[in-house]
Amino acid sequence: MRSKQEYIDKSEENIYKTYNRFPVVFHHGEGVSLYDTDGNQYLDFAAGIAVMGLGYHDKEFDDALKSQVDQLLHTSNLFYNVPVVEAGERLLKVSQMDKVFFTNSGTEAIEGALKIARRYAYNKDHSHDHEIIAMNHSFHGRSLGALSVTGNDKYQEPFKPLIPGIKFADFNDLESVKAQVNEKTCAIIMETVQGEGGIYPATEEFLKGIRALCDEHDMLLILDEIQCGMGRTGVMFAWQRYGVKPDVMTTAKALGNGVPIGAFLASGKAATAMAPGDHGTTYGGNPFVTAAAAKVLELFENRNIVEHVKEIGEYLWEKVEELASKYPVITEHRGVGLIQGIEFSIPVAPIVEKAIFQEKLVIISAGANIIRLVPPLVIEKEHVDAMILKLESVLKTCE
Repeated sequence: MRSKQEYIDKSEENIYKTYNRFPVVFHHGEGVSLYDTDGNQYLDFAAGIAVMGLGYHDKEFDDALKSQVDQLLHTSNLFYNVPVVEAGERLLKVSQMDKVFFTNSGTEAIEGALKIARRYAYNKDHSHDHEIIAMNHSFHGRSLGALSVTGNDKYQEPFKPLIPGIKFADFNDLESVKAQVNEKTCAIIMETVQGEGGIYPATEEFLKGIRALCDEHDMLLILDEIQCGMGRTGVMFAWQRYGVKPDVMTTAKALGNGVPIGAFLASGKAATAMAPGDHGTTYGGNPFVTAAAAKVLELFENRNIVEHVKEIGEYLWEKVEELASKYPVITEHRGVGLIQGIEFSIPVAPIVEKAIFQEKLVIISAGANIIRLVPPLVIEKEHVDAMILKLESVLKTCE
């Protein structure tokens, strides 16, 4: 095996430089821990950005992937396959939606959702001037379509002009949304819990108001559940906490537990908007990735992951509140379940770095002054306690 620095140097030489990576080379994982090439153990409270819901090296999950490798990896969408049917059935059951299309990523799921909205509106009047309302401080992905509905100019500026017909309103401000609606508006897209924007859950009043607005004007409601879905808020999908059903939703991340897969799902009138030939993918929904998704969904049900998240999420909330009461540098605490944000009065980059390198605690930020806690959904109270001790050790150096 090469040394850590050799891996880093070769990566810097060969891999396109679009990330500023921490100088850590991870080698393997076990449960909720990661291990680097030097043998150091890290407590993981990032889960690969909310991806590793079942943690690392889950035997049942790994065995399912090994079994599928021995059977069939890919056939294309010109044919049917067994795992995609099983994954589709399971995902529709827990989401209460009507149709699903499997993609390779969350960004691609957003692209599909936007196409459904445009196609739905086109079917009604055959015009091409429809508009979509998105939210400020949102994040939906890096492709041009997803970037167009991402309410952050920092990400957008170098790639303009983006797709036309996008307007922005303020999250949790219903009047600002209403002000953008006109006869051309065909959809409203939003995260049920804003992730990159700082861990802001939608208020019940706002989400129900958006649903009513869409119903009134025959617009589609698109909910992005890529980060906040798959059990992370203590229900399978965050919108289920509100009793508000979207016309279209997107999911990814924990759906594959590390295997690249996403999906967009449609319900009711949106489920019949697209026709054969309107969308496609070479790899999306192939036997390998859908075998992973089917197993994830099976294990979520068998192990009652959602109830576990409720319990541990409440415990995490209590412990972070205790921490916040001791350190004035913590100014706010938001979130639900196992997606929580800790806002600071100072930049959090030094805190994140010290946590990783000094305490071997993997945490990530959401903006300049917010630490985002999105651990594997299988963490226990002992892991919460360990995280708090490590984070407090860092905070003592910030006083």
